[in-house]
Amino acid sequence: MANYKDIKGFHVQSLSTDTAADQQAGGTWASGGNLNQKRYQIEGCGNQTAALVAGGDTYNDSPRATADSETYNGTAWTEGNDLNEASQGTHQAGTTAAAVLVYEVSPFGTELYNGTSWSDNPSTLNTGRNSGAMGGIQTAALFCGGSPVTGKTEEFNGSSWSEKADLNTARASCAAVGTTTAMLNTGGNVPPFSTLTEIYNGTSWTETGDLPIGKSEMGISGSTASAMVAMGQLNGSIATGAPSQSFWNGTTWTAGEGYPAQLRAGGGCGPAYSGVFMGGITPSSDSVTTTNEWTAPSTFSQTNIGQVYFNSSSTNAFKVTKQSVPAGTWSSGGSLNTGRGNFGGVGDTTSGLVFAGYSYPPSTAYGETEEYNGTAWTEKGDLNTDRYTVAKGGLGTTTAAVCVGGEPGAIPGRETESWNGTSWTEVNDTNSVKRQSGGAGTATAGLVFGSVASGPEAPEDAKVESWDGTSWTETSDLNTGRAAGVGAGVQSSAWLAGGEDPSLSAQTETWDGTSWTETGDLNTARYGLGGTGANSTNGLVFGGTPPSRAQTEVFNGTSWTELNDLSTARGGVAPGSSFGTTSSFAAGAYPPSNNTDTEEWTAPTVNQTITVS
Repeated sequence: MANYKDIKGFHVQSLSTDTAADQQAGGTWASGGNLNQKRYQIEGCGNQTAALVAGGDTYNDSPRATADSETYNGTAWTEGNDLNEASQGTHQAGTTAAAVLVYEVSPFGTELYNGTSWSDNPSTLNTGRNSGAMGGIQTAALFCGGSPVTGKTEEFNGSSWSEKADLNTARASCAAVGTTTAMLNTGGNVPPFSTLTEIYNGTSWTETGDLPIGKSEMGISGSTASAMVAMGQLNGSIATGAPSQSFWNGTTWTAGEGYPAQLRAGGGCGPAYSGVFMGGITPSSDSVTTTNEWTAPSTFSQTNIGQVYFNSSSTNAFKVTKQSVPAGTWSSGGSLNTGRGNFGGVGDTTSGLVFAGYSYPPSTAYGETEEYNGTAWTEKGDLNTDRYTVAKGGLGTTTAAVCVGGEPGAIPGRETESWNGTSWTEVNDTNSVKRQSGGAGTATAGLVFGSVASGPEAPEDAKVESWDGTSWTETSDLNTGRAAGVGAGVQSSAWLAGGEDPSLSAQTETWDGTSWTETGDLNTARYGLGGTGANSTNGLVFGGTPPSRAQTEVFNGTSWTELNDLSTARGGVAPGSSFGTTSSFAAGAYPPSNNTDTEEWTAPTVNQTITVS
């Protein structure tokens, strides 16, 4: 008889394609048929197999303003009857059977399309303007924003225009999609280039999740439930690469793979998952006939980190879905309200907290606390004692944290304060001075280790203390006393790296809950660095000094490996936290300046082939 252990098996799912984070993540671009007429400053209407575009600016052709109208069948564009009025900019909504168009020629007139030809409509916008955005259908359309910069919104009922509630933020060259009772407006030029997104419910506009990066003159497809923008202009240049394309899930925007052409001011239309984008202008100011189609799969397998599966069609390989720390990158985040360095922090790219700090000049100690939501920093309740060089390395979350030690203070270097998500409360002091210490753990189970004992010329010490949420207890010392390093982990499994002892240090020690063990050094010796990690075999460090450093390194419990650098070299950076190596932020800097910049570290989710050696 067979033993159970001999016949027991594990099911591995067989998939025809790799898993994807969402429907859009599995989408691809394909070239469509070229327009017959080069043009930009246009909007399209319809869908991927039945689209309409009319008017626009030909730029290098004469005359620049065109009245040309074309329809698309999913393969090729066919010229149809022209507009009655040529215009260098047009806005349209509807379908290939029934559309409405506003042209940017005074008095900003309206034309209607019946599937064959265009006819003048006597109604004009109440507030003449160009570079707005339009969506809806022929008998129920909305026109919003425009230049001169305005928040004016007007509704067309098939016959006439009437004024509605203004956008909350006036803007021009924005993008809009939806209906008169559910319209999305995003981006534009306020100035400067805007990330703002607003939703219209038929009565008023409400601000919602921002674009990943400010831009204007985008093409757009979709609805308020799911949308995509492509192309556009950002920070004074035409968008290309990942920032040029963003997806909307009804709540938030995410950046996706880049639009295949470097263009702005083209048109877009169709559903978010099967849109068509046409025309535009290049960086050298050439209008184009380009058409690109975006198609995302109607069915897909959702990414599940840790999932093992067999790809049965494209690669015939076993794969595992994981977050790849070696492939991680830094990107720009929101600015701190108070520039500073030598401060504490906890959290990740979507939920962070920083506190204390120091600026120079002038020489100022801070008690300011700021909270991060993944986009912007908000000032919160101050510490009871202003200070800097507090313990770096975790001790909590954005709703429950501990600030330990630092300088100056009534009892220099021993004060401990507890954060409840709203305010700080003074609690029991440490037994010994803790200045420029490392730390790890939570608000109720933490560690602090190392310090400058007292005074600017004091030797570094090796003392370690554990925290139970109420009081501190001395425990096993480090092997080498030091200050200004960074640590992370939990109370029973942690690490400390870098610092001064008293020379510049690359040394790393790991903690198993009982004792410290020396292990592989950092590749770059430094102090004043930031870091994060989950335990003694999981760590990430970044920044540091002297001089100001940009290096990022990852730790596997034995050795450190260099990864992608910060965009800006900085020392005195925050945070040090205990959230793992896949998501973190680097905020502030000192010296040489009191930096307010934030950079976000993100490890991408990948489907990695399993190999056996």
